[in-house]
Amino acid sequence: MRPLSRQLVAVLGRGVVPAAEPIATADDLGLVRGDGCFDAMRLLGGGTQAVAEHLDEHLERFAHSAATLELPFDEPGWRALIAEAANAWAPAPEAVLKLVLTRGTEAAPHRPSGFLTVTELNLAAMRRARAGIRVRLLARGYASDAFADAPWLLGGVKLLSYAVNSAAKRAAEASGDDDALFVSSDGYALEGPTSAVIVLRDGRLTTTPTGDTGILDSVTTRQVFARAAGVGVPTEHALIAATDLFSADGVWLASSIRGVCPVLTLDGRTLRRDPGWNAKLAGWGGF
Repeated sequence: MRPLSRQLVAVLGRGVVPAAEPIATADDLGLVRGDGCFDAMRLLGGGTQAVAEHLDEHLERFAHSAATLELPFDEPGWRALIAEAANAWAPAPEAVLKLVLTRGTEAAPHRPSGFLTVTELNLAAMRRARAGIRVRLLARGYASDAFADAPWLLGGVKLLSYAVNSAAKRAAEASGDDDALFVSSDGYALEGPTSAVIVLRDGRLTTTPTGDTGILDSVTTRQVFARAAGVGVPTEHALIAATDLFSADGVWLASSIRGVCPVLTLDGRTLRRDPGWNAKLAGWGGF
């Protein structure tokens, strides 16, 4: 059995604390209501100090989530805490750096609580996923434009309330697959529980747009599309009919931690895949 991953914990305003030390109370609104946001990125080792990958982009997204929730965001404080954690972390090849911000406690909701964790990644599991995954289409229960003119639905926010995403992953695994891809009630591919979808057709890369769909802006997809455009590969943000995935030239699920993973099967049906394109997207994403 693989030993438990190493972990580091640091609290905003306090710094690094013992990993087993309690840092939240029973009435923290992030725990009892999921009222808060988070973001996550890789912490890469290999040198004398670990480095947070695409830190500026992730902090920008984290700040957007906080602003949408009307939570104050102390960017200098977060940068200092991340630097302290990176300096204290014994470099491993890859780790997950997770930033968490809650509204605070029921007694003091005006005092948000922030902390981060660094957790060593299971590289064997990452290598398997990056070689290819099996995906199950699951209904998301709303239309592709459900978030238009409805800011209270908190579209594009990386919320702490991830129960639906976790349930979707379990449902996919119960069907013998590795991951899920949500489909809108009007038949469009949205996103995975923790990933964005990228589709190749006739030499063009497409991903689902943010905004009315409510999906999260993907830092990894942004990196892939920027690199692709730099070498002349056309890209677009457009709605993708779920039925069109089966005839695409390639389908990937992209995330900041796992990477750009080719979809081998969708609902048990084998999809087209090209090792050359797999290598291109992985490289463009930095994996």
